[in-house]
Amino acid sequence: MGLSFTHCDAHWSYGGFHNFRERLVAESLRCDPLPHDEPIFGLIAHSDCDGELTPEQCLTIAPRLRELVARWPADDWDRQRAEELATGMETAAACNESLRFI
Repeated sequence: MGLSFTHCDAHWSYGGFHNFRERLVAESLRCDPLPHDEPIFGLIAHSDCDGELTPEQCLTIAPRLRELVARWPADDWDRQRAEELATGMETAAACNESLRFI
């Protein structure tokens, strides 16, 4: 049980996804305060059990997600899942489909 997504194989437990999002906030705050127009906010503030990200949201969140996790070790489990999630967002956007949380 946990959180999966359409368009990719990324998966976290609910607690793991919560911790992952906390890490993203901390990483974002290393440079600047987290403004409400920060692209990653759409993922950080999203429900962790259902819903979707629009193709437009995916196009803005995916590159920011990659940027933030690029500072983490290459073998970091969250980084690997995040990169898979970013690829899923790009795939969904390319198909003009929403990425659903399942």
